[in-house]
Amino acid sequence: MSDPIERVQASPAALALIAQLRQRHGQILFYQSHGCCAGSAPMCFAVHELGLNEDDRLLGSVGDVPVYASLSQCDYLAGLHMTLDVAPGDSGSFGLEDGSGQHFTAHFRLWTDDELPRLAPITPAKPGA
Repeated sequence: MSDPIERVQASPAALALIAQLRQRHGQILFYQSHGCCAGSAPMCFAVHELGLNEDDRLLGSVGDVPVYASLSQCDYLAGLHMTLDVAPGDSGSFGLEDGSGQHFTAHFRLWTDDELPRLAPITPAKPGA
């Protein structure tokens, strides 16, 4: 049996920004928001800045950084592959990248029929993690 297919990946530009943010802030995480202000945007936080709860789920990780979303958001995201990327300009969000001249974005595509049975699981987050 082949290795599971990861649900989240990152572009080289996103991995470079992640490395910079990890060097500056230590342990970080992503939370795929679904709020009104940032729309559905990946937000980057220091781990101590965002408390996870029992309704949060781990989608995967990029650059050794976990990517979480709420249970309700995962219902939608389960059918999509997510690529974390960056775009020029500040987003005005609460993310750690704000002020860097770049902001994180997410690109999505549907899974193929061949990929669906091999997907990595979406797992519950560890509250307080």
